[in-house]
Amino acid sequence: MRRIFSHAGFEAAGLPRLAQRLLLLLLLLLCTALFSMQAAHAQQPVPLKKPLHVVTTFTIIQDIAQNVAGTAAVVDSITRPGAEIHDYQPTPRDIVKVQSADLVLWNGLNLERWFLKFFDNVRNVPSAVLTDGIAPIGIGEGPYAGKPNPHAWMSPANGLLYIENVRRALSKADPANADVYARNAAAYAARVKALDAPLRQRLARIPAAQRWLVSSEGAFSYLVRDYGMREAYLWPINADEQGTPQQVRKVIDLVRANRIPVVFSESTISDRAAKQVAREAEGTRYGGVLYVDSLSAADGPVPTYIDLLKVTVETIAKGFCQ
Repeated sequence: MRRIFSHAGFEAAGLPRLAQRLLLLLLLLLCTALFSMQAAHAQQPVPLKKPLHVVTTFTIIQDIAQNVAGTAAVVDSITRPGAEIHDYQPTPRDIVKVQSADLVLWNGLNLERWFLKFFDNVRNVPSAVLTDGIAPIGIGEGPYAGKPNPHAWMSPANGLLYIENVRRALSKADPANADVYARNAAAYAARVKALDAPLRQRLARIPAAQRWLVSSEGAFSYLVRDYGMREAYLWPINADEQGTPQQVRKVIDLVRANRIPVVFSESTISDRAAKQVAREAEGTRYGGVLYVDSLSAADGPVPTYIDLLKVTVETIAKGFCQ
């Protein structure tokens, strides 16, 4: 390089001294420009990949997953707020949505009976079941007797397992953000865990002899187990027949025999059968709507999983105190 840029080299080429100096200056400027371009290119930020796209089968899982994901993933639900999820009928648009996903999260425990057949139409999309590690409670009667009750999220303790299973699934699908998911999961789990004591205290005020939770669907087995209540229902699961004369008569007799003061229904089904029980069982009233299978819209009473647990327990407690 020294020989090329020396005056002697230019003189050997027969160039006048002024031309030699101008050419030398031009070469120096060119080298400087090339170096600057390389440095600028090296400092350009690496373009970020698009956020992980996660699809869930229903809104409660969507909310749990979004809290764990934060801004590192976009989480959608197949079913809409307020939808009945047991016998949902998927649409072609749902298949397109899932096929474009990076990860699908679902409950399992026979909740989404429609989902396995639906998922047969989807190729090469990873999925994760969020009830892994949860000890299921069996359905007590009817055509699904002995099969697991799918409503495991109604226990805050089980909610912590949902959070952990979401964290694992997201971290496996997106290892680069594993630390983000771990931090978000820990913070969200602390909020869910903090619910337990207030909910327990609220329900403990109900007199022990009256501590029955009577609902339309038998969706509260995990909740009543956690908080020392007994459960009665018109039908064991929404996929079963709903509100038959035999079901209604059986619950009326039970409510009368145990002097249960209040009965409830759930947000995604008709309240007609529960109100019939309240009318025909002496001294019993209809306590209102409980939320279990779906969140509400953002402007509704239960837009989040934490809201769902709080509002449901508060409705139960108020029903006994009226």
